[in-house]
Amino acid sequence: MQDPDKTLAREVLLAFWKVHILHHAATRPVHGQWMITELRRHGYDISPGTLYPLLRRMERLGWLKSKTDPRGGKRARKDYRLTPAGARILVQLRQQIRELYAEVVAEANA
Repeated sequence: MQDPDKTLAREVLLAFWKVHILHHAATRPVHGQWMITELRRHGYDISPGTLYPLLRRMERLGWLKSKTDPRGGKRARKDYRLTPAGARILVQLRQQIRELYAEVVAEANA
């Protein structure tokens, strides 16, 4: 039987993490360790082994663009910035989150 917390993370929270990453990358460049700290501040227990592949995937999708200091060596920090395609995705997500909130949260509290 699967661990319910792992199933939740795999099936739902991964999408929340992506929204957080896009949101923060829209305001300033982000890097992995900062993003781990920020996500943990919101209660998400994410490991580097989960986050870094996620950042690479979002870059392959064209949502983020990374920049590495060429003088930093093999383990140089990568800064990720939102791309125009990522900005369009973020606009869509914000609208869908508003609709979802209105239906799932606001109606439940009414």
